[in-house]
Amino acid sequence: MITLTPKAHSGTPVNGKCISPDLFAGHSLKELALLTAWEGNRERPLSDLFTIEGENAKKVADITIRIAGDAGRVRRIGTCMTDGEIVVEGNAGMHLGEEMTGGKITVLGNADSWTGCMMKGGNIVVKGNVNDYLGAPYRGLTTGMEGGTITVEGNAGNETGCFMAGGVIRIHGNAGIFAGIHMKGGTLLVDGKAAERAGAMMTGGRLVIIGRIPLVLSSFIVDEVRGSVRVGEERVNGPFYVFKGDITESWSGSLFISVKDNPHLKYYETKIA
Repeated sequence: MITLTPKAHSGTPVNGKCISPDLFAGHSLKELALLTAWEGNRERPLSDLFTIEGENAKKVADITIRIAGDAGRVRRIGTCMTDGEIVVEGNAGMHLGEEMTGGKITVLGNADSWTGCMMKGGNIVVKGNVNDYLGAPYRGLTTGMEGGTITVEGNAGNETGCFMAGGVIRIHGNAGIFAGIHMKGGTLLVDGKAAERAGAMMTGGRLVIIGRIPLVLSSFIVDEVRGSVRVGEERVNGPFYVFKGDITESWSGSLFISVKDNPHLKYYETKIA
């Protein structure tokens, strides 16, 4: 295990894309110290930003990187990682696990916006909350998360699963506005409440809301009441109202909403053929 302990800093953001098992593999501690990261507009050796200790491994799969402290200003931790493990014992900055294809990242605190950005595989677990655009793509792109699993034990911000094309996101808390916007594949499960405009412009995939939702967009058509829904390897019991939409885009998306926690939607039962 390699332990990185953050040193005192000014608060300037750090591009930490070098913090990845793929880039650490096979290097001595002296060589790791010479890896570079941008702090603002200055390129710095990693040893200027962290105390580096422990024993490294040659194979990516055998490497665990432990960040022993808050890394809320450190962005792009685990970018493009293919295997191994990263544990952040505090907060993590923006773009955590960007384009990762394998391995596992665990954050014991909160994670900032664009966590799991364009993720294709692997596993991210955030014990706290996440900010906006979880699993989303960069601005201007139209394919977000394509595979893997993201679990958030707290709440998620706005536009969770934006342009999501595959994989599974599970939010144990609440989700902000536009959950599943532009969604076209995969499964997004919100155990808590979801704010307005859930599923807007979705063209595929499944958005499952266990808690209360204020209203369903008028561009969704109720299809049936179903007893349960499969999320990954788990079957989640309902019953659920099942809506199809967004009909402004296609009829291919599925919106599952808990019957129990949404008595104000009972009117839709009269619309089921």
